[in-house]
Amino acid sequence: MKFSSSLKFNAVAEWWDEYIAYEALKKHVYQLEKHKVGLQESFHDLEANERTSLIGAVGEDAASTDAFFIPLLDRELKKVCLFYESEEQRLSDEVAALQQEIEQLEQNGPYAGHQYVDDDEDADEDEDDDDFDLHSPILSRERTQSPARRRRHRSLSSARPGGPSGTKLKLDAKRRYSVSSDEPDGVEASTASLEPNADQAGASRGPSRSPLVTAKSLATRLKDSLISTGSTSSQPETVWNARNNYAQDTQLLFKRKITRTYVFATSLKSYVELNYAGFRKILKKYDKVTDSNLQDRYLHDVVEQATPFQQASKDRLNSKIAQLIDLYAHCVTHSDLVEARRQLKLHQREHIAWERDTVWRQMISQARRGGGDEGGMIAMGGSLIVEPERGLLNVQTPVGRVKLTSKMLYALVALVVFLVLLNVQTIDGREANKCFAILVFATILWATEAIPLFVTSTLIPLLLVVLRVIRADDGEPLAPPAATKHVFSVMFSPTIMLLIGGFTIASALSKTAIDRVLITKVLSLAGTKPSTVLLAFMGVACFASMWISNVAAPTLCFTLIQPILRTLPPKSSLAPCLIIGIALAANIGGQSSPISSPQNLIALAAMDPPLDWGSWFAVSLPVSALSIVLIWLLLLASYRPSRAPDGSGELEVKPVRAPKERFSPKQWWVSFVCLLTIALWCVAHSIQDVVGDMGVIAILPIVAFFSTGVLKKDDFEQFLWTVVFIAMGGIALGNGVTNSGLLEVLGDGIRGAISGLDLYPVVLLLSFIVLVISTFISHTIASVLLVPIAKEVGASMPGDRSNLLIFITGLICSTGMGMPVSGFPNQTAATQEDEMGQLYLSNVDFLKNGVPASVIATVVVATVGYLLMKAIGSLVRDLHATEDMVAWTT
Repeated sequence: MKFSSSLKFNAVAEWWDEYIAYEALKKHVYQLEKHKVGLQESFHDLEANERTSLIGAVGEDAASTDAFFIPLLDRELKKVCLFYESEEQRLSDEVAALQQEIEQLEQNGPYAGHQYVDDDEDADEDEDDDDFDLHSPILSRERTQSPARRRRHRSLSSARPGGPSGTKLKLDAKRRYSVSSDEPDGVEASTASLEPNADQAGASRGPSRSPLVTAKSLATRLKDSLISTGSTSSQPETVWNARNNYAQDTQLLFKRKITRTYVFATSLKSYVELNYAGFRKILKKYDKVTDSNLQDRYLHDVVEQATPFQQASKDRLNSKIAQLIDLYAHCVTHSDLVEARRQLKLHQREHIAWERDTVWRQMISQARRGGGDEGGMIAMGGSLIVEPERGLLNVQTPVGRVKLTSKMLYALVALVVFLVLLNVQTIDGREANKCFAILVFATILWATEAIPLFVTSTLIPLLLVVLRVIRADDGEPLAPPAATKHVFSVMFSPTIMLLIGGFTIASALSKTAIDRVLITKVLSLAGTKPSTVLLAFMGVACFASMWISNVAAPTLCFTLIQPILRTLPPKSSLAPCLIIGIALAANIGGQSSPISSPQNLIALAAMDPPLDWGSWFAVSLPVSALSIVLIWLLLLASYRPSRAPDGSGELEVKPVRAPKERFSPKQWWVSFVCLLTIALWCVAHSIQDVVGDMGVIAILPIVAFFSTGVLKKDDFEQFLWTVVFIAMGGIALGNGVTNSGLLEVLGDGIRGAISGLDLYPVVLLLSFIVLVISTFISHTIASVLLVPIAKEVGASMPGDRSNLLIFITGLICSTGMGMPVSGFPNQTAATQEDEMGQLYLSNVDFLKNGVPASVIATVVVATVGYLLMKAIGSLVRDLHATEDMVAWTT
């Protein structure tokens, strides 16, 4: 979470204006950054015809920027110091007052003349005798209560000036008020008398008291005396262990007063810690942006010497907190310090949970769970604004007016087509016909997104079992119990475990900031030339997509280019060029490693035998590198990013600074586990007698990271489980197509269509079909639908070319990037805005650059990739033949 959000969430709402103005200081830092590259904002005085800088005459060197920024820090530090000193004094006064009141209570003893008067008598009393302070909590509370509730909450006591809560209250000597123990808000306003002569004062109320009231009062006193006598123990009786009504009310009153003061003290401690973190964070950002070294010097010489951050002040504050724990133990938990500390911490947590602003609680919940509101969708840090869908028309029904949307219409069409195909024999074989209906139904729902993609995938096993599509070895449909076990055993395949292992590695790299550190170090070598910076960012986005998925990689890269975008001149073509370049490169990165995208894993699962990682890299890395270079040349020709907006010369980019921090032990541990896992994946075929499958190897990072605390339960919950369910549904559907006999029927048709065609024309035709489909629907769904077809086409060709066509299909699924909705990288890029809220990219940018880039990447796969696949296939066949020969001779 960003520190600005953390500050808002953890701050005390009433003190918000007294915290460090972190956001304002950050804006000043960005102004200084713009000034250093000659883009400072200026003010034009029309009368004097002069233009002056808004941030003053700040020079290029670090000393002059420090001279501008240090007074801003000093002003914030002074504000924090003044507030802390006043609140610390108030805390000291409250603790001293509490101690004094407790000592006075103990001197008075457990029987301080307290007596409770009957409610009816209170109701008959004239309330005009009481002169309340206008600001009294009792008065404001009783104005909103019913008469009956006011009578229940009123008890007789005598007034004592300067009561425990400090509330001003003038009472007649004949009457007193105290707050009932069940009143949550007004305990501090209780003015229960603690004077030893209160009994006599209450007894001398005069002839206005009736005999009945006097008798009830004596009975109450006798009952309290008996209760206290019966509860005596070896310890001397005090107001803190007595059982009479007066003592119990007093105990509850001071329990709440001490708790309130404890929460105040801990809030003040948190105030100091948050402000120190704020100064440290803003100084770190300032040093990074302006290339200065102010942080250590200002923190040690100025901040840590200020009153709130001195060790003596921290010791005083901790001493007050310890005093409050002692008082609570003395008054509430019978000298049990452990229980006192536990109860006070519990009260503190409840205060944090319920007293702070609801919006901030929702904000932290969304940040932890990756959720969004109805109007938006948040995924891996990227925000996609989704406007509510407009209705096509309003239909009047018996239950009211229903808004008919396009998604509802698509769902209705899919359902009608499904029912028609179920009842019309279009495919030979009963089970095959049912499976064909399910395939068409799921395809329509996936293509139109009438319902969420993962919901459609989850629906597939239900339809396969209920419609009895799965067949036994003898060709008869399996019974639902047996079909259920079969379908679910197939759905959770080693491919799914490999996908979860990839999510674990990506999450660990992101959480420990290894991805950011490595990427920043690489980008720091790019220099200041726009064309070189563009190529560097595209290469980094592609490489990052290989390991942290093409979902998280573009989000990370868009964050890293923000300092560059902030310092570019207005209307610079480099900004949209960088953004679309990162998106296109992230899409290409989706084909570079088996775990970079789900479509690769789906392709791997369909191969027989599965392709090892080394063979995958031998094809994907050259193909990806060549595609990146060609797309880079396309963007240079399209945007000409080196040209200044005003045509005055060449544009110079602000260089990216390499991080100065060293790797921590946790980062070394994560790096070791990731490299070990990837190495094992690359040689999985050589050690399959030991590990069985790559899915088993994927367990290694899961155990290593979650057992050592690198990742937590919340990280596990934030995995892209919707993608997992889409993949599981696709695997179930593929198995249903094969098991029901539908694949055999389709294979006969495909063999007839491609009979007489050579391998390469089939490759070109398949490449075109895959590109078109993956451009308009999800890349994962495209692979779910097309990989089984590619497998059957390859199997029907001489020499069984199924693995080759599956490989080509998996790679080209990632190249569909001609539209803003073509894959998550494009969707994220389409939402990027400048400081004025204007989008960097339009649909024209994607059509002008995304479509040609898709064609270029597809051609590279269908030519260079095809040749590499054939070469590797021949090598693999030769190796297998050699192994067979060796086995035969031995």
